[in-house]
Amino acid sequence: MSLSRLLVTVLNRLQPSAETVMLVSAIAVGVISGTAVTLFRKLILFAQELYWHDFAVALSAKWHWAIIFIPMLGALVVSLLRLKLDQTEFRPSGTAQLSTTNEIRRDTWRSPYLQVPLKTVTAALSLGSGASLGPEGPSVELGSKIGSLLGQMMQFSSERIRLLIAAGGAAGLAAGFNAPISGVFFALEVLLRDSSRTNKSSSNSDVSVVVIASVISALVSQISLGERPAFSLPVYEVRSYWELPLYLGLGVLASVVALLFTRAIKQSKRFFAGEWAIAPFMQKLPMPIKLLIGGLCVGIIALTFPEAIGIGYETVESILQDTPFTIPLLTILLVIKLLLTAISAGSGFVGGIFAPSIFLGAVLGSLYGQAIATFLPASFPIAASPAYALVGMAAVLAGTVRAPLTSVLLLFEMTRDYRIVLPLMAAVGLCAWVLDQIDTSKPDRLIMQWSDSPADIEVLEKIKIAEVMTLNPASIKYSMPLFQAAQFITSGYHHSALVFDDANHLQGILTTQDIKRLLSAPESDRPLEEMTVQNICTREVICTFADESLAEALKRMATRDLRQMPVVDRHQPKRVIGMVDRLAITTAYNTALTKRAIAARITAIKPTVTIASTVVPVQGCHE
Repeated sequence: MSLSRLLVTVLNRLQPSAETVMLVSAIAVGVISGTAVTLFRKLILFAQELYWHDFAVALSAKWHWAIIFIPMLGALVVSLLRLKLDQTEFRPSGTAQLSTTNEIRRDTWRSPYLQVPLKTVTAALSLGSGASLGPEGPSVELGSKIGSLLGQMMQFSSERIRLLIAAGGAAGLAAGFNAPISGVFFALEVLLRDSSRTNKSSSNSDVSVVVIASVISALVSQISLGERPAFSLPVYEVRSYWELPLYLGLGVLASVVALLFTRAIKQSKRFFAGEWAIAPFMQKLPMPIKLLIGGLCVGIIALTFPEAIGIGYETVESILQDTPFTIPLLTILLVIKLLLTAISAGSGFVGGIFAPSIFLGAVLGSLYGQAIATFLPASFPIAASPAYALVGMAAVLAGTVRAPLTSVLLLFEMTRDYRIVLPLMAAVGLCAWVLDQIDTSKPDRLIMQWSDSPADIEVLEKIKIAEVMTLNPASIKYSMPLFQAAQFITSGYHHSALVFDDANHLQGILTTQDIKRLLSAPESDRPLEEMTVQNICTREVICTFADESLAEALKRMATRDLRQMPVVDRHQPKRVIGMVDRLAITTAYNTALTKRAIAARITAIKPTVTIASTVVPVQGCHE
């Protein structure tokens, strides 16, 4: 009997409450995630020792410059593992029509179970070979995948599976940073942020599951790796409350660095995908060659600025210990680390962006602290540069992953120092606010690049937009007076209305947010009574087609965090034939899961009925 059937059988006989089942599942996720992350961290240390001690000593004994080949060797190993991963990608069971039901089920489950350890090993070998990425992202994804697989084994509903995914992510972060409180806030602030808007279940129960998984995982990590904080700080103090404006200035600079960092990663991915006009040939290059290019860049930097390669926590620790770093060296490290991380992520190395963000923040803060100490008079009391480095770490991290609460708590737990909390919160809050104002796009969360469940993708790809779209969406004319359009939208409790011209061609969309933004803005030269819909409606509308899948629609909606999207004719893009929204997609998804669960239960019952019907007559003959 398989493990999943055994667990289901035991729970069915005990008949525990739903809360008890989730509590036991949270404990299991915490234990398994904590153990897995601990093994992952030890594997990174083993790979670092192998690459940068054994191989480096052997190569540098002959040629000192030969260490540039170490990251390239790591790139080759990673490319082999990634090719293996491509071969084990999830395949929908519908492609195996000639197989038996049990063979299809085994093929469906084999891929997720195999991909989790393969991706973990790939990330460990990427980081061990010197790729400028971090281990915390893979740790979060490892915990999330463990939660997802456990939920699927237990045949939970999609809501419970998503809760276990969040609990696993919290457990992964808690074990990776030895920070259980930050793990909880990360799950609530990032992983459960979208589902909390529509989830009608008890929020207290959700928090309990996440807290238990995070605490258990951190406990397992502490037992294995020790209880000391991630970074040790020297004794320093905030010298004056008049320093607060200086920390606010650091928050503004951190927002600029975070924005450049995230955009550099996106542009690097586009370059290696061949989407740059000056480098279309990159699209034809195989993945191992791209990884070798990334490995060569890492190797060259390792030869000249070894502080910038790898995870970089040794350099961060040195900065926080006030080790002398000159302003020119810090400036070079800031630029090199940003570019090297973008190249590592774009070329195909596996890792997260937590650690590079912390590195960039520490370098920026130390650079900023030394610079203001140079320009300000000696009579003005300011803290030492490690204080600004700590604040910079939290601010850049918050701007990169768009999780300010998690960043504040994470840096507090990593350092266990309360003296800097107020400047920390001020700089992080301002950084997050500035980025919200200048960059409205949804952040590209590299920390969750594995989190899509193959089962979810399979279900969503089988359902077409035409099956769930609304045929008569709310619509208004572009020449309609604004107040009249606002009354129409609010009287019908619509979130938005499509805007058409006199020929019934799509011209834009008007949402309640557009109206509220206009009403709350300062009065303009033109009175509101004279405005029409075309003056404030959104002209650039993202659309989908009736023959596309729900998976494709969700990807398109995620680019702007849309609630709904018009469906247009593929041959006449201005002709609207319907509207699809998140609620309809969620309903269709849950219905498909229910149908599949019923079909699986019927399939499991049929062999028993067949055996019973054939065995009884035989026994009767012997009698």
